[in-house]
Amino acid sequence: VLMGGGLFGAFPLAYGTILSALYIPILTMVFGFIFRAVAFEFREQANRKFFWNIAFGAGSFLAALGQGFALGAVLKGINVDKSGHFIGTTWDWLSWQSVLVALTLIQAYVLIGSTYLVWKTEGELQLTHYKTAKTAAWTTLLGAIFITISTPIFYESARDRLFQRPLVFIFSVIPILGILLISRLINSLERRQERAPFVWTILLFVLTFLGLGLIVFPYIIPTEITIYEASADPSSLVIMIIFIGFLIPVMLFYNLYQYIVFRGKVTGRSYGEE
Repeated sequence: VLMGGGLFGAFPLAYGTILSALYIPILTMVFGFIFRAVAFEFREQANRKFFWNIAFGAGSFLAALGQGFALGAVLKGINVDKSGHFIGTTWDWLSWQSVLVALTLIQAYVLIGSTYLVWKTEGELQLTHYKTAKTAAWTTLLGAIFITISTPIFYESARDRLFQRPLVFIFSVIPILGILLISRLINSLERRQERAPFVWTILLFVLTFLGLGLIVFPYIIPTEITIYEASADPSSLVIMIIFIGFLIPVMLFYNLYQYIVFRGKVTGRSYGEE
């Protein structure tokens, strides 16, 4: 919600173009979030929780799938005219690359969720997520390798960007750091460490976002519209900065408060298993 509102306020041209091109992936993501929220609430009240367990899982899957399709479509590029308006078709977002990105993103979410549960749980459930996290680490690595290799091969704009100096030296370091982080992650899982896998996973996500940002910048819609071309009026940007500057500390405090309240291991009876 914050990203959508920020995009609308700061980059209205990009907002209109991206939503026009990605209605189906974005709606898939929104429906996934709705499924998750509804399932979470109804599960608490239901006598038989199996259906709502499935609904919660399906909602999580749809949310990640929609995000992956949207990210893959943006990386591939959106067809726009000279004014920056979308001129493609309803299904332009669907390609082998968007499918690959979506599947890899799902595995990455499984990885971060499993490593977090390794940290927060104990006993048999923790052992299960050690195995799940290790499998997800390998599948995420495999997907990342395919994306890294295929992107410069099949997309000229990405290839030109990746092999520009001095960016070529930065981009050559990022995969090496990624492999190093993955190896440390897998090693920490094999050694049955509890907090380290989650920390390595967070660092892996940060590195991925950094790499994506370097590939895309200065475009907000590669390779058609830059952030400068899509930006709103300076007065609107000032208002957005003030608003976000107030909101982000509140969000950080709220999330920090949650972590403090729910710190420690999850113990006691299992939550509603039937």
